[in-house]
Amino acid sequence: MSYGLAVALQEAVFARLAQVPELARVAVVDALPNGMAGTFVLIGGEEVIDRSDQTGRGAEHRFVVSVVSDATGFQSAKMLGVAISDALADAPLVLNRGRLVGLWFQRAVARRLDEGRVRRIDLTFRARVEE
Repeated sequence: MSYGLAVALQEAVFARLAQVPELARVAVVDALPNGMAGTFVLIGGEEVIDRSDQTGRGAEHRFVVSVVSDATGFQSAKMLGVAISDALADAPLVLNRGRLVGLWFQRAVARRLDEGRVRRIDLTFRARVEE
C-alpha cells in the first residue's frame, strides 16, 4: 500500500477547486476557521485503501469535501455543492507525484448543525491513484 500520493491528490483537488468560478468568493481550507462564521469549503478527512497489484503500488482515496454555511436555508450551500461535484467528478487532475486513474462522486449528506443555524454538506469522492 502507498499513502505517498495523499498530499499530491489534496493539492490537485485544491487547485481544481480554486478554478471554480462559483467558489471565487468562498474560502477553501483544510482546517476549520476560528468561529465557523460565513461560508467556506473544507477539504476534510479521507480513508485510504490499498489497491496495489502486480504492476505497481496504488491506492483508493475516499475523501470528503464539505460546504459549511451559516446562510439561511440550504439552497446556497447546495449550489456550491453542485459546483464542487461538477468540478471534481471525472476531473482529469494532474498530480505532482503519481497518476490519477479516476475520480468519482460517491455520495453527499446534508445536515443542520448548531441548532439549525449552520448547514453542512459533506460530499464524498473516490479517487484511484497509482505510482
